[in-house]
Amino acid sequence: MTAAQVTGINEPGRRIAEEAAALMPALSAIRRDIHAHPELAFEEVRTAGIVAAELARMGIPHRTGLGKTGVVGIIEGGRPGPTLAIRADMDALPIHEETGLPFASTADGKMHACGHDIHTATLLGVAEVLRGMAPMLAGRVALVFQPAEEVLGGAAAMIADGAAEGIDLALGFHNAPDMPVGETGFTRGACLAASDRFDLVVRGKSGHAAHPESAVDPIVAAAHFVAQVQTVVSREVDPLRPVVVTIGMFQGGATYNIIPERVHLKGTVRTLDEGTRDIAEAAIRRLCAGLETGFRVECALDYRRLVPPLVNHDSVLDRMLAAVTAQMGQAPAAGVPSMGSEDFAEFAKLVPAAHLRIGSGAPGRADKLHNAGYQPDEGCIAVGVQALSRAALEILA
Repeated sequence: MTAAQVTGINEPGRRIAEEAAALMPALSAIRRDIHAHPELAFEEVRTAGIVAAELARMGIPHRTGLGKTGVVGIIEGGRPGPTLAIRADMDALPIHEETGLPFASTADGKMHACGHDIHTATLLGVAEVLRGMAPMLAGRVALVFQPAEEVLGGAAAMIADGAAEGIDLALGFHNAPDMPVGETGFTRGACLAASDRFDLVVRGKSGHAAHPESAVDPIVAAAHFVAQVQTVVSREVDPLRPVVVTIGMFQGGATYNIIPERVHLKGTVRTLDEGTRDIAEAAIRRLCAGLETGFRVECALDYRRLVPPLVNHDSVLDRMLAAVTAQMGQAPAAGVPSMGSEDFAEFAKLVPAAHLRIGSGAPGRADKLHNAGYQPDEGCIAVGVQALSRAALEILA
């Protein structure tokens, strides 16, 4: 018997919608409490405590301390079947809030400017709905509350602590201020980029600005590298395969008339496929070797691969889209990939997974993520509860 065939006072879609609406006052209060007390990556002790307390109240077995501050709750279905993980992130950003909201951050220099407070409240709502519908599930749901997404390290830390053991499928989601509340979206295939970072120290020989022939100038060499590294995008990679290389820091020297000893650069590389990722890294390493030969400097390159591209698997994506369409009465809108990154990709690398965008744009506003004035519409919580609960119900039918 599938979820759609289960009968009772309400068919599943109506029951889910009614429960999501009834839960909104409590979920809004939780979200605002978390918003007022933001915690940065791997510091989400208070937030994790709220999550654990809510799961305990619901009678949902859970583990804490996974990946330092992560929490995983388990809802057992009424029949055997696979384990579906639904993941929400919990961490805030090092941004000073400027919204003026009555529940604004009470921590200077910290803010939920990416909506992870929304995500945490949403997954708690999903937990409440699904625990009451557990007999209809063939399998189990793992509720994954993850730390440290903003530094792209929380998913790997939780996985290292066993959070992915036994998981067969996974769903992720993110609020989307470029879409109004009530709308949802997706991208087929690679939807978010791999993220890599590098530090480059270019070492020369310091000297007087009036006598450059007696020095080896690392600023000139590093400046050439900044210009040359853009040829990775324009001349190394197929134009139809996106790559973004950005230098975010260039530090060297302290005054007018001294050629410094060294220059320090920080950069990031974003790609949508592993082949392009390999090409970009190899090219950057080759450019550094060229600097050493051409400019007589020494280059110390520390290149780190953080997370892979987030790739939606059609087998999960199609079932999720059908469920969301049935629940919301409107199909999720197809979108294009973003060069932003998301460490839910670590779960998607292990098991078939799909990622849903949930509209959070407030009327009359044009908010952007990672902004000091970010104000998502809380109505997106109820939409997320409905969409994800129905997706779990149908996937585990």
